[in-house]
Amino acid sequence: MITNTSGEQVVDAWALAASDSRRFTSAPHTWMSTGRLGLRLGDDLLDNTRRPMLRLVEDTSPGDHDLLIPSCDLARYRQLGVEGYHDNCRDNYFEALAAAAIDALPFLPQPINLFMRVPIGRDGSLSIHPPRAAPGDRVRLRALDDVVVVLSACPQDLAPTNGIGRAPTGVDVAVVDTESRP
Repeated sequence: MITNTSGEQVVDAWALAASDSRRFTSAPHTWMSTGRLGLRLGDDLLDNTRRPMLRLVEDTSPGDHDLLIPSCDLARYRQLGVEGYHDNCRDNYFEALAAAAIDALPFLPQPINLFMRVPIGRDGSLSIHPPRAAPGDRVRLRALDDVVVVLSACPQDLAPTNGIGRAPTGVDVAVVDTESRP
């Protein structure tokens, strides 16, 4: 369970198969399965071999979860005028895998951006709006396979990703049940 303790905090999420890190959650495969660009309660997140990895089983937020926007990285912060280093979700992902001694792919998989609000305009345009998640909103993802989950509380503080003028905050994470499978 991932609880947005302060509200408005976006969380980049990935799942990798515990037995093979070359299998990972895939937004495009999930879109094809659900027929939508977002997530709804009961949706399965598929991996890049079209196997279900996670299921969204609880969501107390307004339901804004983005599957389109890539993780923030140093190149994005350079575009926003940052000189020098800035924390970012890309580095957080690779650092987490290295700390757990998990072989990482040579690229960053597309994240599942929990609590991120990205409306799609009639003309197909994308825009990032401040999240609507409130303090205490949470999502619960059920593992449908043995997975390693990587989370990054997005450190974006130069765009409205985490709300206007908001510094990034942490989230609470709990493993609720490690035994049951669907």
